[in-house]
Order: sequence, then structure tokens, then C-alpha cells
Amino acid sequence: MVADGLRVLFCGINPGLMTAVTGHHFARPGNRFWPVLHLSGFTPRLLKPSEQGELPSYGLGITNVVARASARADELTAEEYREGGRLLALKVARLRPRWLAVVGVTAYRAAFDDRKAQVGPQERAIGDTRVWVLPNPSGLNAHWTAQTMAEEFARLRVVAEAETEA
Repeated sequence: MVADGLRVLFCGINPGLMTAVTGHHFARPGNRFWPVLHLSGFTPRLLKPSEQGELPSYGLGITNVVARASARADELTAEEYREGGRLLALKVARLRPRWLAVVGVTAYRAAFDDRKAQVGPQERAIGDTRVWVLPNPSGLNAHWTAQTMAEEFARLRVVAEAETEA
């Protein structure tokens, strides 16, 4: 779900098994990505994973750091993360979204060898694309509620919209 010149390209860690079966990003019922995307104001209504094709009409897209599907992200190797980060940087340089939003600080740290990264805007840029790390919307991430995640997603949305209007 990518296109040239998106406002925000969201980047998951890797496809889960449900995503691999359905072909829809963040398809597992416990994943909070779609509700948080709506709560944060990125979409005017709650989209189902099967409606991911509507995202480009909102200036949004989705990709992954690592292409290989797995039941859990901790099954991925450090080498897969590093190679995924390299390939993601090439994809971003080609597509030139305004923002790359990596959902999962641990994945971002591993893919871009940035051990001190925190949720929020990063100093790193890929060409003209700025980078923002968002909390992982997996139901396994108990540190963040849907509401606190939506607040962080909304921080990015506000900045991205302000830049679009400028």
C-alpha cells in the first residue's frame, strides 16, 4: 500500500500470520492500528483492514520493515532488521513521502541501529523524508492504551497537516 508523494508512510515491523493469509496490513483482531488511526484523526471513519486500499486517498500508505511473515516480531533476526532498514530507506528515497512513521520503537532501533531512539520525531531523515517513531499498536503492547497511542499518532498528524498547508 504505497504510492509516490504520500503525506505519511506508516511502516509496520513485519506481516503477522493473519496479514500473510488475508493480504491486509494489521489484520489481527487485537491489533489497534486501525482504531488508533481513526481516533487520531488520520481517517474520517474506522477502516477495516480489508479497506486499506482507501489509504492513499488520505495521503497515507503502509509498508513493513521486514517482508517475512511471522507469528511474533521477536522471531526476526538482527540481520533481517538491518537489511529491512536498508531496503526501507531505498523505498522511501524512491517514493518520497513527507513522513515515514515506524510503528514500534524496538523495530526502529534495530533497523536503523539507533539504540537511543524514543517515540516521537527523530533527527534522522531519508532524503527529504522526516522520520517519526510511533508506539507499536499490537495488543501485546500493554504500555500504551488506544487513547495514548491515538494522542501520539495525532501529534504526527498535526505536524504533517501543517506542513501540507504551508
